[in-house]
Amino acid sequence: MKFTHDVIVIGGGAAGLTAAGGCALFGLKVALIEGHKMGGECLNNGCVPSKALITAAKRAAEAREEKRFGVTLAAPQVDWTGVRGHIRDAIAGIEHHDSVETFEEMGCEVLLGHARMTGRQSVEVAGRTLHAPRIVIATGSEPVVPPIEGIHDVPYLTNENLFEIDELPGHLVIIGGGVIGMEMAQSFRRLGSEVTVIEPHDLMGRDDPESVAVVVDTMKGEGVRFVHGAAKKVEGEAGQVTVHTDGGETVSGTHLLLAVGRRARVRGFGAEDLGIALGGNGFRVDARRRTSVKGIYAIGDCRAGPRLTHVSGYEGSNVALEIVTGLPTKVDYKALPWCTYTEPEVAQIGMTEADARKAHGDNITVVREEFSENERAVAEGYTRGHMKMVLKGKKVLGVSIVGRNAGELLLPFTQSITGKSSTFALGSAIIAYPTRSEISKASAFSAWEQTVFGGLPKKYAALVARLRRALS
Repeated sequence: MKFTHDVIVIGGGAAGLTAAGGCALFGLKVALIEGHKMGGECLNNGCVPSKALITAAKRAAEAREEKRFGVTLAAPQVDWTGVRGHIRDAIAGIEHHDSVETFEEMGCEVLLGHARMTGRQSVEVAGRTLHAPRIVIATGSEPVVPPIEGIHDVPYLTNENLFEIDELPGHLVIIGGGVIGMEMAQSFRRLGSEVTVIEPHDLMGRDDPESVAVVVDTMKGEGVRFVHGAAKKVEGEAGQVTVHTDGGETVSGTHLLLAVGRRARVRGFGAEDLGIALGGNGFRVDARRRTSVKGIYAIGDCRAGPRLTHVSGYEGSNVALEIVTGLPTKVDYKALPWCTYTEPEVAQIGMTEADARKAHGDNITVVREEFSENERAVAEGYTRGHMKMVLKGKKVLGVSIVGRNAGELLLPFTQSITGKSSTFALGSAIIAYPTRSEISKASAFSAWEQTVFGGLPKKYAALVARLRRALS
């Protein structure tokens, strides 16, 4: 077979762009295929628009406090058209990073159209057949539409159309209390909508429960209503949708948002004809992100595993490095970070306390520091929240943070968990004062406090003092 390219990448989202760009920058001949919009879910209807919306909502919330710190603000006037314009501006300001032109300048051949694999080294797109020794599938994921009675007979929103609605919802009913559901619940409430969240399980179930409790308490204080139960039936029409729960409760609103998770996009690309095996919600892959068919990788949301933009980028760079060098690369998620951008934020890296206790029993130590003791937080008047560091001996297993800008505090712990740094080094670091990051130093110092100021060091200090007196 005569190869047209060194590698074919299917999908122009975070994973595919990283893989394609990485290979192209090393001089490989790359075909990058995108069937919808460059930038994928994150740019167009995920991370970027949601964070833009959260920013607008935060501004409204701050103004709604009216008088604080001796400063009086006017009550907010929310213009949904302006908010939507801000969201579009944010996308427009970033999309050039993911554009066709940018990746053509890197050396990729970008083809817009639907890709279908016709063999383990061949792909059809836009009337052409491409051949390469390596194929990378990065087809992403899509929102789950749960099997609720009547769901296809009523208008509903997902993250794919939420940011294009024409008016601010009067009452937004959200099915799902995960990351998307919670972020959007708080944001629309702050912008002026009534909001009800329906969730049968724990809210933000993968996060530390103590951290989540702080957020839930905050959101309840802001007027978000939570209903514990599963949606079993929906009915209604545009402007009036009713959800019936298995607990007998009925919730009616003007808009319905489905936020119950995402499903890997695996059908329609020829994978089924090649016999590429599926795992739990996506293509089954090994630690190198290889599928069951030789020469074909699957990265990002389309494979079974964590679904986060930074994970997609990480996997894209790993696979690019393996294809370029011929040397195996494996993913390592023991220091995987994530953050939910509620107010306060909930940030996690590595194991939660519950994860650690399940794995190690009582052989762990939990160090806790409160933002109410952090002097920058006190000065700013935002003291809600805490940091929990979970250790086995002196080794950091995980860190849970809830507080303002909590996600910004995760970075040093990526080094601690992977063994590239230590809690002792962090605890003895010089950190600018006053900053919220001092809470990281305080937590690390607490992990060593008994060792540093324990019995043996005290005896040594006493000996030095006696010698000094004797020699003076």
